[in-house]
Amino acid sequence: IISDKNGFEELLESLNKKSFFSFDTETTSLDYIDAELVGISFSTEPFNAFYIPINHEDSSRNIKATPDFFKKLKNLLENKKNTIIGQNIKYDVNVLHKYNINIASNVEDTMVLSYVYNSSGRHNLSTLSQKYLNHKVIEYEDVVGKGVKQKNFSEIDVETAAEYACEDADITYRLYDYFNDKMNSSDKQKKLYDTVEKPLIGVLARIENNGVLIDKKNLQSQNKHLKAKALKVEKDVYKLSGKVFNIGSTKQLQEVFYDILKLPILKKTPKGKPSTNEDVLQELSLDHKIPKLILQYRNLMKLINTYTNRLGEQINPKTGRLHTSYHQAVTITGRLSSTDPNLQNIPIRTEDGKKIRSAFIAEKNCKIVSADYSQIELRVMAHLSKDKNLTKSFLRNEDVHESTAKEIFELKTKPSDDQRRAAKTINFGLIYGISSYGLAKQLHIDNNAAKEYIETYFQKYNGIKKFMEKSKILTKKNGYIETMLGRKIFVPNINHTNFQIRSAAERTAINAPIQGTAADIIKIAMINIHKRINSEKYNSKMILQIHDELLFECPEDEVHKFGEMVQHEMETAVSLAVPLKVDWNYGTNWYEAH
Repeated sequence: IISDKNGFEELLESLNKKSFFSFDTETTSLDYIDAELVGISFSTEPFNAFYIPINHEDSSRNIKATPDFFKKLKNLLENKKNTIIGQNIKYDVNVLHKYNINIASNVEDTMVLSYVYNSSGRHNLSTLSQKYLNHKVIEYEDVVGKGVKQKNFSEIDVETAAEYACEDADITYRLYDYFNDKMNSSDKQKKLYDTVEKPLIGVLARIENNGVLIDKKNLQSQNKHLKAKALKVEKDVYKLSGKVFNIGSTKQLQEVFYDILKLPILKKTPKGKPSTNEDVLQELSLDHKIPKLILQYRNLMKLINTYTNRLGEQINPKTGRLHTSYHQAVTITGRLSSTDPNLQNIPIRTEDGKKIRSAFIAEKNCKIVSADYSQIELRVMAHLSKDKNLTKSFLRNEDVHESTAKEIFELKTKPSDDQRRAAKTINFGLIYGISSYGLAKQLHIDNNAAKEYIETYFQKYNGIKKFMEKSKILTKKNGYIETMLGRKIFVPNINHTNFQIRSAAERTAINAPIQGTAADIIKIAMINIHKRINSEKYNSKMILQIHDELLFECPEDEVHKFGEMVQHEMETAVSLAVPLKVDWNYGTNWYEAH
C-alpha cells in the first residue's frame, strides 16, 4: 500500500524503469461517466503488486490527490515508452479521460487478447484466471457485498481494498504473459490483435465518451402515439376473440388460441403446451387475423418498453447525452455488441421502428451523417467463395438480387417484385444456412418448390456451394473456421451426434467467416477514420456503430468533405475481389440521414 509521497515517487521510478506494467482503477461506479477514482493498482512482476488509495472514506491512508499527483500519474501513463496492460482497459481509459489523462495510445488488454485467442466463453478476469492460471480470484461482490446492502468501494477499508486491487493487477500481468506467449506462435492472431482489436479500444472509448444527443420531446410524442396504437390493437383482439384477457400472458393466450378459437397446434413448448412463440404466430398469421394482431402488439410493446419509455431515462444528467457501452469480447464472430442501452437492434423493418431514429439528433449547426456498407456480407461471400456469377454481378455494379432472380427463373426480362424478393431471400438466407423448409416458410411456397429454387441456385452459383461444403469440412477437421483476417471462430458442436445440434453448428461454420470478415472490415474502417479525424483536425465525432453502419455528428460546414472521406476509408478498408460500396447521407436526425 502506497500512502505517501516518497513511496509514490519510488514506485514511479521503478514503473518508468520497467516501462512494462499492469494497471487497474478502483472507482465509485461501474458507469464510466459517473465513476470517480477511489484507488489504483500496479504490478510489474508476477505475485507482486502495489495499491495507491486515493479516495477512501478512511482518509488517513489516502495519498494526497494534489494536482501534482495527477500530473505525475499523467506523465507515467501517457509516456509512449511505457506499455500499460489492463483487463477491459477501455473502462479505465474512459474513467481517466475525466482526469485529463489519455492512455489509449500504448495499452494492452488481456480481455481482448483472450477474445482473439479464443472467442468462445466469457472473458472476465475471474473466468480467465480460473481457466488459464488455475487461480480463483477474490470476487468484487466478496468485497462490496450484494444487492441493497452493497457498499461503495470508497467505504471499503484500505487493507481489504488493497488485497482485492493488487490481485487484479497481478492476475492481469500474469494473463498477459500467458497470452503473449501463446500468440507469438500464431502470426495471424497476433496481427489481428495488433492491427485491429488493440487500436479499436481507443476508438470505442472515444465513441462512448462522445455519446449521442436524444430529443426527449420527440420520444414522448412517439410514446403517446405507440401507446394509442397498442390500445387499438388490444381492442381489436378482444373484439375478434370475444373475450377480454391479458395479451402478455402466454397461458391466457394459449387458452384463447387453442381452446376457444381452435387454431391448429403447430409446435409444442418443452413442457408439452401448444406454443405461441414468434415463429408459430408468423405462420398462423398467414391464415388467421388474431395472431397477426398479437405480433403487431408485441412489436409495439417492445418499442415502448425498450426505446420510447427507456431511452429518455438513460440520458446522462452530467453530459445530457446517451452513452452506450460497446463490447469487444462477446459475440463469437467478432461483431461488436452494445448495452445500456443496446442500440444495435433498433427495429428497421417497420415504420414505427424506423421512426425511433428520428429522436437521435445533432447539436445546433451540426448534422447527423450516416455511412452504410451496401450488401457487405454478400460481397464478402463473393470474395471468399470466388463464385464467378456473383463476382460478375458485383463487378458490373448490377442489382445483385435482380441478377440472381434472372439466373434462377431463367429470365431474359426484368424479374417481377415477387421473383426479386425470392432471390433476395435466397441470397441472404444461404449466408445463414437456410434450409428448403425455412425458405418455403419465408416465401409462403411449398417445400418442393423451395427445394427446386435452392438446387437451381447452386447450379448457377456452384462456387458458393463449394465454399459452403469446404467450410463445413475444414471446421470438422480443425474445430474452428477462420475469417479473411485470420480470426479463429471455434465451433464445438460441429461433430455432434445429434442431427439438429450438428446442423446448427454447420450453419455457424458457413456464416461465421462471412459475418466475422464483415465485422473486421468495419473495425478497420473505424480505426482509419478515427486516425484521420485526429490528424486532419476534423470537428466531426463518431457517435455510433450499428453493425454495417457508422454514425457521426458533423458541423454543417464539414459535412461534404467529411462524408466523402468516410466513404473513401470505408470502401478502401480492405481489398476484395469485388468493390466495397458505401452509401452515405446526412440530415438533422438519424432517421433523415439513414
